[in-house]
Amino acid sequence: MPKLKTHKGTAKRVRTSGTGKLIRERAFKNHLLAKKSASRKRNNASGQSVSAGDTKSVKRALGA
Repeated sequence: MPKLKTHKGTAKRVRTSGTGKLIRERAFKNHLLAKKSASRKRNNASGQSVSAGDTKSVKRALGA
């Protein structure tokens, strides 16, 4: 099998944590923020791990 190329769009959006989990950014934090509560904006500011169902395809896109 030849090596897999890294999907650069995915590589810019996902990083690997120290324990090997895939971390992504959350959505809904760019505009229309006045109507959103402070706790909702605060929770969206932190990253979130990629869901279990998507992990395999994301790792493949990263070339791993």
